[in-house]
Amino acid sequence: MNVEQLMSKNVKTCSAYDTLELAARIMWENDCGAVPIVDTDDRPIGMITDRDICMAGYTQGMQYWQIPVATAASKTIFSVHPSDSLQTAEEMMRAHQVRRLVVTNDRGQLVGILSLGDLARHAGRRADDVSVDEVAQTLSGVCLRKPEAATAGVIGGP
Repeated sequence: MNVEQLMSKNVKTCSAYDTLELAARIMWENDCGAVPIVDTDDRPIGMITDRDICMAGYTQGMQYWQIPVATAASKTIFSVHPSDSLQTAEEMMRAHQVRRLVVTNDRGQLVGILSLGDLARHAGRRADDVSVDEVAQTLSGVCLRKPEAATAGVIGGP
């Protein structure tokens, strides 16, 4: 089985110039926790999560409609192609500790998103190509504490 068979295809996006209010509305209306940021050619240039929105509102002390997406979005994204194997996608999630991968075509344009949730739902159906153990390993890898978080005095830290 490959990425294309599990990825979400009808992905809502926003631009770097949109506001956090719009990004939050997209998440609310589409029951998702992240929205890819795309350029004018539909190429992913970042990702904004619900957590990014909350932290930006708190740290910048402004209303969501006043804050551009670009100031809060992660500019580091990881992508796979629709034809890539699910194993390749899981390995990438573990290696980069991300819960979502953008899926791009040969021109680098967004065609979908593959999430850890997609993998878990599929494994829950007892599919042979995605095991519950593999998804658990991916979740564990994604959730490892990053070295910088251990020394940053984060809540719930050591």
